[in-house]
Amino acid sequence: MVQQPDRPDWWRDAAIYQVYPRSFADGNGDGTGDLAGIRTRLPYLAELGVEAVWFNPWYPSPLKDGGYDVADYRAIDPVFGSLEEAEKLIAEASDLGIRTIVDIVPNHVSDQHPWFRAALAAGIGSPERDLFHFTEGRGENGELPPNDWQSEFGGCPWTRIEDGQWYLHLFATEQPDLNWAHPQVRREHEEILRFWFDRGAAGVRIDSAGLLTKEPGLPDFELGVDVHPFVDRDDLHEIYRSWRAIADSYEQPRVLIGEIWVPDTERFARYLRPDELHTAFNFDFLARPWAAAELRSSIDGTLAAHAPVGAPATWVLCNHDVTRTVTRYGREDSRFQFATKAFGTPTDLALGLRRARAAALLSMALPGSLYLYQGEELGLPEVEDLPLDRMQDPMHFRSGGTVPGRDGCRVPLPWSGRETPYGFAPAGVEPWLPQPADWAPLTVEAQTGDAHSMLELYRAALRIRRERITGEFGWLPSAPDVLAFRRADGFGCLVNLGEAPVPLPEGARPVLASGPLAEDGLPSDTAVWLEFLDSRL
Repeated sequence: MVQQPDRPDWWRDAAIYQVYPRSFADGNGDGTGDLAGIRTRLPYLAELGVEAVWFNPWYPSPLKDGGYDVADYRAIDPVFGSLEEAEKLIAEASDLGIRTIVDIVPNHVSDQHPWFRAALAAGIGSPERDLFHFTEGRGENGELPPNDWQSEFGGCPWTRIEDGQWYLHLFATEQPDLNWAHPQVRREHEEILRFWFDRGAAGVRIDSAGLLTKEPGLPDFELGVDVHPFVDRDDLHEIYRSWRAIADSYEQPRVLIGEIWVPDTERFARYLRPDELHTAFNFDFLARPWAAAELRSSIDGTLAAHAPVGAPATWVLCNHDVTRTVTRYGREDSRFQFATKAFGTPTDLALGLRRARAAALLSMALPGSLYLYQGEELGLPEVEDLPLDRMQDPMHFRSGGTVPGRDGCRVPLPWSGRETPYGFAPAGVEPWLPQPADWAPLTVEAQTGDAHSMLELYRAALRIRRERITGEFGWLPSAPDVLAFRRADGFGCLVNLGEAPVPLPEGARPVLASGPLAEDGLPSDTAVWLEFLDSRL
């Protein structure tokens, strides 16, 4: 089912589906998802109604950080398949009206990357080491780290090697940071962009896009100083302008999508100027708790930040790094930040599911593009009882085992059947991460045709969104615990985040609701899409 005719600005309002390849579908029966499995499930994605798919890294990797430790940017890890198969996947998806977005990881490489192995072998002062951040330590004998920076995964971001030098890794030890002041690093990534664009990729998602450049001299972090030594530095914009020129050079311009965690909305918008990135992830929205004032503030702030540069907003509820929506919204503290992840956090999954359904309609009705993480459309909860000996996330290990990490949102999808592996792999094959024994009601097979299921809600909502939801956004008068807004052509959305039912507006006909409507109006934690008889409302 082709979704819609090709249009250059498809990315402004597209529904984009995120595939974590290890956990989507296993085609060769080894317990790990792969390209063969993904290719068999492309019709499912077309029927769901998405216009593009973003694939997490599929490159050769030691998998010390879920594939974000890349050893070769121009190949496919054999566990997933081959480069030829990736090209077939891109073409087959395109035939179904689905564009492909490839994950690019420019801040760091794997310690098994040829460049880093050559740097270790070449020694102190070599040109090979200039491609990374090798330096001497502090202390009488260089035994102390070069500065006081903290790793994004916690702990020290420096590792000392046998000859006494230290190298920088803002993430895991096995992920050495590249030196973006070096022209060879810049040329290499420009060539990587062309490599994937030439193979049909419609765009790239740029991992850790706000961290690439570092302050010369690598000084200590100083509180109160406006310029961070490695986050959101001004020289990043020159890099992305050069990337945009490459993306725009194609007959069908390619799209640049940044992963940028920048709380300052004005600085965030700088990345979205017409000659830089096309869009960036809006993490503020997924970080907010389930509260009307908080979500309204996030929506207003997001739209205001994007307006001056003419870029579309993006709406995301979860991804491969974030506690799944059903679980997060079922907690007393429903906001997201990595610090809130803890073992044994009480969760009301029934409440979380009700809120997740409402949040889905809310996010789909907002202006801009939408990102869905695989399994979100099935209402999957976070898997919080994984055996400790099966965990793989470095965040778990670097915390000393006190933090669950991100494995719980990366458990393989359930497709069919009554027991594991639920159609993810051939019967009897154990998935790389264990699936819960109670997931049979959550499979694609079980939910298909069930008008009350999360999957059918998503299918209906994505269809209506594509056909109907356009135009300017504007708030409607409402109670403090209610979000009410309209779009063009008499379409509106009402979300009740309070405890008591609220009446529907006069002259409004329900089009789609996240849950049953009551005689006295819209129940708590429920959303409804409305058609106003007076289109001026």
